[in-house]
Amino acid sequence: MKRKLATCLLVFAAGAMLTACKNVFATEHQSHTKPNIVLFLVDDMGWMDSEAYGSQYYETPNMKRLARQSMRFTDAYAVPLCSPTRASILSGQHSSRHRVTSATGHRPAAPADASPYPARASPNQRFIYANSKNYLDLDLVTFAEVLHGAGYRTGHFGKWHLGLSRRHWPEQHGFEVAFHAEPSPGPKSYFSPYGVHASGEPSPRHHVGTITDGPDGEYITDRLTDEAIKFIEANKDEPFFLNFWQFAVHGPWGHKEEYTKRFAEKADPRGQQRNPIMASMLKSVDESLGRVTEKLDQLGLTDNTLFIFYSDNGGNTHSNVPGSRQIQNIKPGHPRWGFVQDWKKWAGDQPPTNNAPLREGKGRIYEGGQRVPLMVRWPGQIEPGSSSDSVVGPIDLYPTILAAAGLKKPAGHVLDGESIIPILKQTGRLKRQAYFTWFPHLVPAASVRQGNWKLIRRFEPHSKYPEVRELYNLKEDIGETQNLASKNPGKVKELDALIDQFVEETGALYPKPNPGYNATSENKPVGKSDSIAGLVARKCKVVNAEGAIRVTGEGRLPFLGTAQVKFAGPLTMKLRGRSPTGGKGRVQWRTNGQDTFPESGQVVSYDLPAGKTWRTVSVSLPIEGRAGVIRLYLPAEKAAVELQSIEFVDKRGGKKVWDFSGLTP
Repeated sequence: MKRKLATCLLVFAAGAMLTACKNVFATEHQSHTKPNIVLFLVDDMGWMDSEAYGSQYYETPNMKRLARQSMRFTDAYAVPLCSPTRASILSGQHSSRHRVTSATGHRPAAPADASPYPARASPNQRFIYANSKNYLDLDLVTFAEVLHGAGYRTGHFGKWHLGLSRRHWPEQHGFEVAFHAEPSPGPKSYFSPYGVHASGEPSPRHHVGTITDGPDGEYITDRLTDEAIKFIEANKDEPFFLNFWQFAVHGPWGHKEEYTKRFAEKADPRGQQRNPIMASMLKSVDESLGRVTEKLDQLGLTDNTLFIFYSDNGGNTHSNVPGSRQIQNIKPGHPRWGFVQDWKKWAGDQPPTNNAPLREGKGRIYEGGQRVPLMVRWPGQIEPGSSSDSVVGPIDLYPTILAAAGLKKPAGHVLDGESIIPILKQTGRLKRQAYFTWFPHLVPAASVRQGNWKLIRRFEPHSKYPEVRELYNLKEDIGETQNLASKNPGKVKELDALIDQFVEETGALYPKPNPGYNATSENKPVGKSDSIAGLVARKCKVVNAEGAIRVTGEGRLPFLGTAQVKFAGPLTMKLRGRSPTGGKGRVQWRTNGQDTFPESGQVVSYDLPAGKTWRTVSVSLPIEGRAGVIRLYLPAEKAAVELQSIEFVDKRGGKKVWDFSGLTP
């Protein structure tokens, strides 16, 4: 009995010694090994586009699992378009400094000595706006270059969109291995053959890159994952940086129909997200994430890997859906005809996603366009399942990754970002006093976020956004529905000063007054088939009057039509006008997805009183779905109708306004 006991004790002691030796070896190995870095970037994924952030329609179990292992950021930002965000990630600089301010990385680069401002602008434009750079400047030292110089193996897989020509490809910015397609955002098809040629100089008409075709029907999201996993396996014994930038969930919205069919039968309990194509694509992205994290687990690399999950801008709520202005004229035989029919089949008139409770989405400076998912995992360094409301953004990844790797920024390289390691380890706070976004395109604006306050500064009034200062308390109003600027002039002045300082410090190219601007040309007289500020005159003549437009009928049922009221109903239309004879008018509409106006219904009548007094008429429009084309019929057959303004308002306070009060004959 004693001999057996002694034998057991000996075996136990030997086992304990072996375990202890393994632990010591593992500790020594970890202490001498730099962490691997994985950046998993999804294209156009909104803040609400996963279970981890509250979606009850999309199915993303791997994102949900990652959230339990990570710090989840609730107030992470991006620039509202992809290329500026990507350039800020790799450079650590604001878009106002590196000057990639729009998604134009698929266009040829301008000459190095070209002026950033166009030589001239249209007479109806108040300002001349600087062009965006179409590439990431080679003089900037990316953190991929720093990592590579420190012994990291570096690989880029997926979308690039930071330079069309070979001299601006990832291989020139610190990546040893690259698997991508140009022009971005990527291959013509999500399914092989991808339409990418492996050699030659790209042009706007021809796709080239390093992506090769796979078996017919192979899905690009799966193929990218295969290539990323090969990179991990090939470099498992050395520190590596995997830059994995998905093409999904960007257009052309290729999707696996077996997934899409299931989501087409599913309903969102919130009643917000309902696009089965987007749900299908997000499921495929989630599977990709699961395969990458599983491979790290299998190879024993998880504990020594800093894993970052992020999106390049807010969710797309508007682009290229049937009925939208971009594709209204697509007919049979057009290259995109098949896509349009596929979208109608599965998604009807639905936009790609819905960012509620956030306002709007991609391409807009509201929270729906800026606020994105961000999860960071680093076992032993970050508390699993933790969260942070710190305001962080793409400029912060550069210093964070270098700090994690124990590396310093290159001498002379200007960083706008700040390492978020103290946030991740819960040992401190960020030093900056505010966070800025510079976005001089589409609806040009800049914004500053300080604490719960956010100020939007527009460079000029816009027909849909007439107020040049918008102030929101995001803690109380995350949907940005109540502009508090008029009630808090002191706070507006304070935040405005911060934007001024930001512009000066980063060298932002502020819009310049257009010397050729002609105020009357912005609302010039129009004929039967001309458009004025998005209004189209039919069976009537429109001329400038004193502080108004004058509409004179030239046929039966004259009307003004527009496709620029992009709100979901119900809406309220308000017009301020006058008519010597008065009369009955009406408002008719068709929604996105409707090719024609219905023979009955979808029309509301109103009365414009006779007289010389200006009258405001308000009409409730019970529109179901998103407005496509709206016709405003006027009682202008007998006598001219003068209009000072036309306004459409949605239930959340969004406005589309035509204001003619400043016109002169």
